[in-house]
Amino acid sequence: MILFAQLPDIELAQPADFQDDPVEEWQGRSPPSAWRRWNFARRLWLRGLLSRAKHAGLAGHPRWAQRLAKLAPGFQYGAGEILGLDGAPSGIMERRKAALAELGGTARERAPRTLAASARVQRGLSDADFVDRYRVPFPFRDLVRTALPVGTMAVATEGGKLRDLDGNLTWDLGGSYGVSLFGVDFYRQAIRRGVERAEGLGLVLGPLHPIVEDNVRRLQAVSGLDEVSFHMSGTEAVMQAVRLARYHTRRSHIVRFSGAYHGWWDGVQAGVGNPRPPHEVYTLAEQSEATLRFLRAADDVACVLVNPIQAMHPNAAPPTDAALLTGVRTGGLDREGYATWLRQLRDVCTARGIVLILDEVMLGFRLARGGVQEYFGVAADLVTYGKSLGGGLPVGVLCGRRGLMRRYREDRPADVCLARGTFNAHPYVMATMNEFLRHIDRAEVRAHYHTLEATWHGRAQRLNDRLTAADVPVRMVPMVSVWSTTFTAPGRYHWMLQYYLRRAGLALSWIGTGRLIFPHDLTDADVEEIIERFTAATVRMKEDGWFWRDDAVTAKGISRSVTRALVRAALGRAPSGRSTRP
Repeated sequence: MILFAQLPDIELAQPADFQDDPVEEWQGRSPPSAWRRWNFARRLWLRGLLSRAKHAGLAGHPRWAQRLAKLAPGFQYGAGEILGLDGAPSGIMERRKAALAELGGTARERAPRTLAASARVQRGLSDADFVDRYRVPFPFRDLVRTALPVGTMAVATEGGKLRDLDGNLTWDLGGSYGVSLFGVDFYRQAIRRGVERAEGLGLVLGPLHPIVEDNVRRLQAVSGLDEVSFHMSGTEAVMQAVRLARYHTRRSHIVRFSGAYHGWWDGVQAGVGNPRPPHEVYTLAEQSEATLRFLRAADDVACVLVNPIQAMHPNAAPPTDAALLTGVRTGGLDREGYATWLRQLRDVCTARGIVLILDEVMLGFRLARGGVQEYFGVAADLVTYGKSLGGGLPVGVLCGRRGLMRRYREDRPADVCLARGTFNAHPYVMATMNEFLRHIDRAEVRAHYHTLEATWHGRAQRLNDRLTAADVPVRMVPMVSVWSTTFTAPGRYHWMLQYYLRRAGLALSWIGTGRLIFPHDLTDADVEEIIERFTAATVRMKEDGWFWRDDAVTAKGISRSVTRALVRAALGRAPSGRSTRP
């Protein structure tokens, strides 16, 4: 990599004698030596550009990330040190121990039926078991699963709150993973009305319900693109987008950016979490001039995938509490800066015939009525949607330019690009989708979008002001109604915040405190109550000693202690997790 980093930014011209040796003259024989030299030099030059375009961290090198993940041993911190890994004095450790007992006791007392049902389901539902095991950094897993049980069952909703089996009401800050854009009451009504409208056709697959025509027309209008394809999940929509890009460009590779998530399909999920090594995938650095230089030169790139939620934390993985080993999580939104990057990327893709795909499965229709394209002011070749668009039912949608959406070639009848699904354009899904699309076309909803950013960023600022006044190292970074939790100082126990929020009546998704996703139907009074509860939870966590820190202990020192513990565990020795000073 050091060698490649020194390569100059030059364009390699073809050798002078290359034109004198047309392919047909030497086909079947060894290419001319000048051509071979030129081709070797060009490949070396491209490899250098690629090396510089990759992010320097493991996220930019998925093969190494996979290898290290397979080698990293599991271990648990010892009972005698687990509450004092940051060098806390004995008094702070005793407060933490008492707090653990109190948090766990309160959870068991409040929700015995919910906890019992959750435990029974977890034994047979692998999804629930996976989530429960990855709520916190793995060296703390045994302690937390024993001391802090979490219920995962709910039986009803009341406004923006969930009711569990024991009757407890908690504010839903998980947003159903982003589905709940307009609130559960809207989706309940959309599903009911959608079923009524499609009831006459019922479960008939193949023939299209007439409502599909209206959906296509409305999706064309909001996306600004020519054609539409329906799917049953966002992952499927991304799969179709990538396949079409490869089909029409006749190129093999796709570009994704470090830390971005585009579904669990192994074609776009490079690195940890995918048991197969990345194939025909370049994982590059976002907002990087080196990436643009590589794209200008590469001749094998079919498409570039962008997940715009990365604007909050470019080149970093989605914020999960399980990754908070050092307690460091940063973020910020530079809307104009990210928009400039997307426009530069758009220009390069246009010049090089690369398909630009915006993955709006998470953010589509949340930031603006026209989605991310409108919010950042950039036009994509293909756009994928999902989540809230289905009116509460599972859905994935691909919109694109007419030439790219074609799955056949008129002059080559056997050269087709297959992508179909039994449940694509399911009549009940189409009908509930139509309820959603009609809703965002209402005059009052259009007006609502005009004030959306100012409203939600103002609400986040009010929470940040309270957190600053409380002198706790927690801040929010908003992208409209999606807020990312950041920490202003390193610490070994920041992941504990999720449990304090739960006790304060704030329900979270499995990513813990990493990301809060709000429905847009919350009133100022609702948000004020959430702000008060959130602030109170952080203050209580501070009082219980979890934010205590020695100023001499840094994030780098914590990382060293974790690395040392991993090495000791690999050698079969008891890990020591005490943080080291720089």
